[in-house]
Amino acid sequence: MGSYFDKIKNNVLLKVSSFNAIGIMVKMLTSIVSLKVVALILGPEGLALMGNLRNVLTSIQSVGTLGLYNGIVKYVADFKKDKEELKAVLSTSYLLCFIVTIGLSCWLYLDPNFWNNLVFGSNYQYDFVFKGIAIALPFYTVNMLCLAIINGNSKYKIYIILNIVSSIVGLLITIFMVWKYELEGAFFAIIINPAIALIITVLLNRKELVKFIPTNKIATKYILKLSSYAIMTLISTTALPAILIRIRNYIIATEGAKEAGYWEAIQNISGQYMLFITTLLTIYLLPKLAEIKKSHDFKVEIVNFYKTILPIFAVGFVCIYFLRNIIIKILFSDEFMAMESLFLWQMLGDFFKIASLVIAYQLLAKRMFWYYVITEILSFTVLYLVSIYMIHKYGFIGASIAHFCNYVFYFSLMVIIFRKSLFGPNRSI
Repeated sequence: MGSYFDKIKNNVLLKVSSFNAIGIMVKMLTSIVSLKVVALILGPEGLALMGNLRNVLTSIQSVGTLGLYNGIVKYVADFKKDKEELKAVLSTSYLLCFIVTIGLSCWLYLDPNFWNNLVFGSNYQYDFVFKGIAIALPFYTVNMLCLAIINGNSKYKIYIILNIVSSIVGLLITIFMVWKYELEGAFFAIIINPAIALIITVLLNRKELVKFIPTNKIATKYILKLSSYAIMTLISTTALPAILIRIRNYIIATEGAKEAGYWEAIQNISGQYMLFITTLLTIYLLPKLAEIKKSHDFKVEIVNFYKTILPIFAVGFVCIYFLRNIIIKILFSDEFMAMESLFLWQMLGDFFKIASLVIAYQLLAKRMFWYYVITEILSFTVLYLVSIYMIHKYGFIGASIAHFCNYVFYFSLMVIIFRKSLFGPNRSI
């Protein structure tokens, strides 16, 4: 029994998970309070419109950083002891992001009507939102580069503390803006919060970040290497939000804005607990997988993750399902009770999503470009086509059924691709 507790005590994954859990709990609590305020003041329709803005903002921010976050994390982890190579990687990354961010900001500011029609449709006029995004985007880009450096250096505690402080400040801004300006205020809160996060990051970690100030040491070889990471990340961070917007708009057109709001509400609940796993995968698993050279070590890491994390989520999902009515009332209001039927399919889909993402991060860690691109395109295609079919057949509930079907399919793909590493003899990878 003593040796069992010693293993738990010395388990790095559990240590990171425990500290990460504190950060995620704070982020979840702030998100829950923010969600409650928005639900009470703006209702399901306002929640649906905010979902569209969040999705397109995710894409815009990813394009602004060229999707280089995971690539920077990998190379910072690889070149911790090689300062010259590290400077070359970072300086190249800074230059590429600067060029793209400035160009994208100009497009957003000069042609906001195009973006408004793309995201909200011609029935809504929120051009000013995209001008705000144009101004805030450079701040977000710099902040993401800073966080990638911190993450790549395995500064888990600093990374999580930054997220905690940013979450609390973001909550205060959101409450004030929604209370004062309602929907327009909610839009601006979404835009402002990432820019505020940069100020917090620099203030709390300025001594560490000074070491990574860019130089003129640009390396062509890293433009090519980073470009593969950029393409891989941009595919998921631009295609998925675009598909979610199309699905949400399809629900609005066929079922109504309230029904789209119910689906957005379940997405928000899912987003709260998925924060834990995605943060853990990024700050712990990605750098770890990048260092692994043997298939046996890869299998051990995946099994460790499954044994440690999946049972926790399985129990959590069962609790959420049986407490769904209470959760709806706490997070939203009685107006949202129609979303109750979405919980089962969303929970099942998220379970398979977690199981598949744990394996899929190897595609990023080992820069398996074509495998990543093809599997993402297949997954997004299945999600969209099945969603349209299921919504047509079962109403807005069909969107959550499609979510489940898609991640069962994606998990199956991951097992097939990595079958030799997971089930075969030990080999180099």
